[in-house]
Amino acid sequence: MTPRTALVAAVLLVAGAGLADPVPASALPGEGARPAASAAAEGPALTVDATTGRHAIDPHIYGINFAEEALAKELRLPVRRWGGNATTRYNYKLDAYNAGSDWYFENLYYENGTAQLPDGSEADKFVEQNRRTGTDTILTVPMIGSTTAARNAACGFSISKYGPQKGSDAQWRPDCGNGVKADDTNVTGNDPADTSVAAGPEFTKGWVEYLNRAYGSADAGGVRFYNLDNEPDLWFTTHRDVHPAGTGYDEMRDSTYATAAAIKDADPGAQTLGPVGWGLNSLIYSGLDQKTCNEKGGDCWSNPPDRAAHGGQQFAPWYLQQMKAYEQSHGRRILDYFDNHIYPQQSGVSSGNDDPATQELRLRSTRQLWDPTYVDESWINQPVQYIPRMRSLVDENYPGTKLAITEYNWGALDHIDGALAQADVLGIFGREDLDLATLWSPPKSTDPGAYAFRMFRNYDGNGGSFGDTAVRAASADQEKLSVYAAERDSDHALTVMVVNKTTGDLTAPVSVTGRTGPAGSAQVYRYGQDDVTSIKHLADQPLTDGGFTATFPAYSITEYVLPAGSSEARPPTAPGTPTAGAVGSDRATLSWAASTAGSSPVATYQVYSGDPAGAAPVATVDAPATSATVTGLSPATAYTFRVVAKDTADRSSPPSAPVRLTTATAPAATCTVDYRVSNDWGSGFTSTVTITNKGPALNGWQLGFSFTGGQKVAQGWNGAWSQSGTQVTVKDAGWNAALATGASTTIGFNGTYTGTNPAPRDYTLNGKSCTVPGTAAAAHIAAPTGHAPGANAVRGHTVRGHTTR
Repeated sequence: MTPRTALVAAVLLVAGAGLADPVPASALPGEGARPAASAAAEGPALTVDATTGRHAIDPHIYGINFAEEALAKELRLPVRRWGGNATTRYNYKLDAYNAGSDWYFENLYYENGTAQLPDGSEADKFVEQNRRTGTDTILTVPMIGSTTAARNAACGFSISKYGPQKGSDAQWRPDCGNGVKADDTNVTGNDPADTSVAAGPEFTKGWVEYLNRAYGSADAGGVRFYNLDNEPDLWFTTHRDVHPAGTGYDEMRDSTYATAAAIKDADPGAQTLGPVGWGLNSLIYSGLDQKTCNEKGGDCWSNPPDRAAHGGQQFAPWYLQQMKAYEQSHGRRILDYFDNHIYPQQSGVSSGNDDPATQELRLRSTRQLWDPTYVDESWINQPVQYIPRMRSLVDENYPGTKLAITEYNWGALDHIDGALAQADVLGIFGREDLDLATLWSPPKSTDPGAYAFRMFRNYDGNGGSFGDTAVRAASADQEKLSVYAAERDSDHALTVMVVNKTTGDLTAPVSVTGRTGPAGSAQVYRYGQDDVTSIKHLADQPLTDGGFTATFPAYSITEYVLPAGSSEARPPTAPGTPTAGAVGSDRATLSWAASTAGSSPVATYQVYSGDPAGAAPVATVDAPATSATVTGLSPATAYTFRVVAKDTADRSSPPSAPVRLTTATAPAATCTVDYRVSNDWGSGFTSTVTITNKGPALNGWQLGFSFTGGQKVAQGWNGAWSQSGTQVTVKDAGWNAALATGASTTIGFNGTYTGTNPAPRDYTLNGKSCTVPGTAAAAHIAAPTGHAPGANAVRGHTVRGHTTR
């Protein structure tokens, strides 16, 4: 390699790792940071309840792609990813790769010497750094069917071979073109053998076997995670020199089966992540449909041909069903994490623009990760609910699969507002029970974005960290002040993180329930625009009845550490794994081993369907009883139940291991009712009720049901609503009075509540009982509407004008 070529490779390695020079810093006061208001305004009320919403926060959500070693060590980085476009064709035997469209489809290689390869490769160095810092490794393995052929200067679209092109690597390799002809059409008919050779599942298996020999198996401290390539649905653009066709449903299934099985054959303890799509459209379309509809336009996006050939299903549910089918057929799971990337599509957000309007948009747009009321302010133009959507897809199509986002970036990590967005995202990841995440493009250790990670992983420089068990925390206005809370396992301290996303100081009350011990005080740590070079340890915050009122400076992140008290307060242990008996069409009886009491006696056991952190219990029994009958279930439906113990001090145990069951087929019913909560903001909610008549035709109907959590109907529609105590009655609105056999009608209401918000029960239609689909494992989220990505759709992070993934 010539010195110039070596320099290009070095530049690409930096870009591929997200380490290129950032946009000129504007983080310091007077250089882009927006000033705080002169007087504090009234902020939204914040509430923290340490007794509810408890679930473990997986530390793997605090991961970073290609983080430098010093920062990884300081953060005790849980996981670090080797990913991006340059890893798709990485050849571990040659320590070489092809950058694809990121850099003129050129073969490049690392200057690690060749005498001992594959020993001493760049991939080996990556793993070895992680071992030094105690960090789990994610390696991206090729699934594209090709790998780099040689340590040479070859490229996919040689100008001398394929003719003039609009762009070329003029400085370093002038013969290497960008594959685009002067008329803006792509060069076609090139020879993939110019740069690459075939590499199938055996190639990947050989790599995993080598890693096992070098570092041990996954269960013995070796490589834990393997990404099943990188954004296969974009190969037709990023690696079109070897894979010009879009990746279809069948190719994704077959390649995943073969590659993931090869990994598991080589290391049964390894964990796999797929399908590793680029964004929301990856859940909707295969790569083949994306390519086809890009070319055809029009109504192709509403009826793409590859989807039509696969039963009309969007890609993600179909893919998960295929992975489940493999396990059912072969008796082993080959997909452990459902992994999809997300880059905010709002203009300028991910690219790092930092004008005042973009700052506001950046801080607002984190809501797309969870909020059903937030309509994405981009070409997407619909609610995204990214993490709940991914969970709904898994629960409905392949339960037990974990959730991962191995690339995301909210931009401006070199600016204070980027740090606020990053902290907000990390808090959301923990609250929403994501299992793994890795930021694309690591911040410099001196960037504000690095301090967002420090606030969660090392706020005091001595390993002080945000808690390990999430508890319920809510803000009356998340766009102004967001709040996250978790209890630390080591000392049972309660950590509370508050992010002021506004340009003015805000004074707000923080109520905290479920803590024991004296009133005392909380330690306070703050990072903000007044000093972007350090986290400040401030004077302790006095506590009154466990809570306090504080002023949160503009553009700041504040962490409170509330001690557990003079004596450690321990919750009960998790109940034993439930067993199911007497399973009928609408009910099932569950039994479990008793919890061991902590600091207080066990008072009750609560049974949950799905995630206890985001749902109300479907049954509650007083201790010492260790069984309960859950009613109101749907016939012939699969359910997942967990049990949580509560003690007399209202502390919750961790949830039990899950039990899965399928209800029996039901006798013919006269009606069914489907109840769904579409939005819940902590004190109120919006629900819909769909009534289906299974009996003789009706001309006039009256629905009855009872609340079980003290809820009140505030406003109803599509019927005449009334409530007496817990009993609710809805009479038809006239225009919807006629219900033929099999016909349905949907009514809805807004309600209020305090405490919990369990589903109603005891539904009747004209006095006859209705069959009720029970509390599903997760709330169903309607499939997104697919359409063409915008002209400026973000499919990765951009540095120096080139996509660097």
